[in-house]
Amino acid sequence: MDFQQQPTTQFLSLEESAKVDAALLSSPEKFLTRLTISSLRVLQEIAKENNIAVEELTTQQIIAWFEKDGKIRREKGVEAAFLKW
Repeated sequence: MDFQQQPTTQFLSLEESAKVDAALLSSPEKFLTRLTISSLRVLQEIAKENNIAVEELTTQQIIAWFEKDGKIRREKGVEAAFLKW
């Protein structure tokens, strides 16, 4: 399976990935670090679409965004959704 992100939506840059690789972390810690950085990017997109700061996001807004993105993926295809998987 190919898990590369589309060029328009990059959750972890090559430089960031290299920094994580160079960090003195265990493999599980590196995975969690990459996941956290990627999650921040998703939260930033959700906040942008809601015209609020990331800190103001609510659980319901996050859930609603994922529901909306999933619906777009199902109805219009992976390329139309924000998350490309």
